[in-house]
Amino acid sequence: MKSKLKLNSNTLLLVITILLFIVLYSLGCILYRNKGFTHLQTFLNILITNAGLICITCGMTCVMLTAGIDISVGGLVAMDCMLLAVGLNKGIPAPLMILIVLAVGILFGVAQGFFVGHMEIQPFIVSMAGMFFTRGMTAVISTDQVSITQESSPLYYAWANYKIKLPFGGYTNNKGVYNAPYIRVNVVIALIVLVIIFFMLRYTRFGRSLYAIGGNEQSAAMMGLRTKSIKMKAYILSSFLCSIGGICFSLNTMSGSVQQALGLEMDAISSAVIGGTLLTGGVGNVIGSFFGVLINGTISSIVKTNGKLASSWPNILTAALLFLFIVIQSIFASLRLKKKK
Repeated sequence: MKSKLKLNSNTLLLVITILLFIVLYSLGCILYRNKGFTHLQTFLNILITNAGLICITCGMTCVMLTAGIDISVGGLVAMDCMLLAVGLNKGIPAPLMILIVLAVGILFGVAQGFFVGHMEIQPFIVSMAGMFFTRGMTAVISTDQVSITQESSPLYYAWANYKIKLPFGGYTNNKGVYNAPYIRVNVVIALIVLVIIFFMLRYTRFGRSLYAIGGNEQSAAMMGLRTKSIKMKAYILSSFLCSIGGICFSLNTMSGSVQQALGLEMDAISSAVIGGTLLTGGVGNVIGSFFGVLINGTISSIVKTNGKLASSWPNILTAALLFLFIVIQSIFASLRLKKKK
């Protein structure tokens, strides 16, 4: 009965998230059908803009399943983008720079994971220190905004601007020109990450261990799980996925800046929570987190399409949704406690 209740609450949170996305996107299509909101490209643009956030939220979900948190992701993305921009402008080959950025993400994750997992320091404190470190290192690399141009790296520029056209969903504009919908390379990377992490959480021992630790760390340890090592691996995975997200982010912005990705950690956390991941750990999945990203992206797209609403409205609406889902999670938690009694 206990496992059935947990399964029902988890599934219900996911269903609520998906239905909310459908309602919001349908509302946008109804209100702004004359402004092109019904075109498939509008939805694909949400994916293109938020490809990096999808990768980052997948990593954040893995950490939150262990009842942890990682607020350093925004700083790490900024540092990754600056590394890529400066390195490419200095003539370092794009494949080598990507490997360097991924290696930096792994090393950063090892450091944070060691302090959280083996030193048992509070994740918020560790990741806050990581946030200050990465923001500071970004400024050390360069205080200027550095752009990635075709001259600095023809290969990276070609990757960023390559369009993968879809054979369906196009439309003919007023001039009689057919516009085929397309996605970019960063969307493909993000969807591959999403699928891999979904199967990892669902079908591997490591994925099940993350749920076990978040559900009850003491019970997980009594079952023979190496909780310290597993928590360390969760933070390594989070930082690695964050660096992949940083590459996707860079492919979209084609620049590096000290002020880049400000508040991105809050976007990742809110997307995971709206997607049904419990702050207390043990419940959640990346499919829900993916729809959480889509909800945030849809809200921003609606506000931009309107053109008259203040740019602060996406944050206000996201805050309201976040509060709503935290209340729903609290209700489910209370029901589980009553059922145990």
